[in-house]
Amino acid sequence: MNAIVSVDALAVDYLRLRSLREVLKQQYEAEDDKLGVEMTDIEDRLLAILNQSEAGSISTDTAVVIRRVSKRYNPTNWSAIYQLVDKYKAYGLLFKRINDANMSTFLEEHPDEYPTGLNVDSKYAVTVRRKSIT
Repeated sequence: MNAIVSVDALAVDYLRLRSLREVLKQQYEAEDDKLGVEMTDIEDRLLAILNQSEAGSISTDTAVVIRRVSKRYNPTNWSAIYQLVDKYKAYGLLFKRINDANMSTFLEEHPDEYPTGLNVDSKYAVTVRRKSIT
């Protein structure tokens, strides 16, 4: 009986802390969003100054402001990307990770296709769910 009370007390504490963390996270994210908007506004103003003066950088007493080109590549034809990677063995063009949920599903559906060298890190975890009070 004592262990049940202890588990109940721990669960109550856990739920209280989780709720507090959620509140703090929302407060942090709201403040962080405000700061991000302010920083983006300043970046836009600095970029306008750099563009207007056709400068690659401007040095001040406290900082160097540098204009750079930012690139992101978004394929619309993944088959072509996979062919390019295969042709040149350019595997560094891709991220090297496995989608854990998809691999788990694949292995459940194809238990005889377990790839050599695939390690699985399994551990027990605890989930605490709040009960609805009726």
